[in-house]
Amino acid sequence: MLRIGKVLKSNGTQGELVMSFLDILPEDIDLQEPVFIEFDGLPVPFYFESFTPRGNNRALVTLTGVRSLKDADELSGADVFADYFEEEDQEDFTGWSVQDPEGRLVGTVSAFEAIPGNPCLWVQKADGQEVLLPLHEDLLKEVDEGKHLLTLVIPDGILDL
Repeated sequence: MLRIGKVLKSNGTQGELVMSFLDILPEDIDLQEPVFIEFDGLPVPFYFESFTPRGNNRALVTLTGVRSLKDADELSGADVFADYFEEEDQEDFTGWSVQDPEGRLVGTVSAFEAIPGNPCLWVQKADGQEVLLPLHEDLLKEVDEGKHLLTLVIPDGILDL
């Protein structure tokens, strides 16, 4: 998931929040998709019920399930994440080579699979078989744009299927 902002503070007594956004303009937020806030280490989805931009990087928002000052105060200071990719980003790796951290070639990216919460790459191996590999930031070790090469940690057993 991509960190897109932060809940700055509550606003009023009906659960409204003031959010700031990082490297994304409020008008670029997909209001039909959920945003996520972590509770006890787990991402919890919230949908926008209202969204009013306030300047270049802030908005006054109401989220589902946040109905009181107490609820809003509980979210104050929390990071906000999104779990969707821009369409142009999805195609960037098609045709790129994939290798493991030891430098062994795995194959070539043939497609992007936008599985909610688990984006993946279809990779065609040298033997012609395709394998679905997770594209998670913890597994992505290096992106070499000049060589069109991704270095991914490959979870055990995936390539054996």
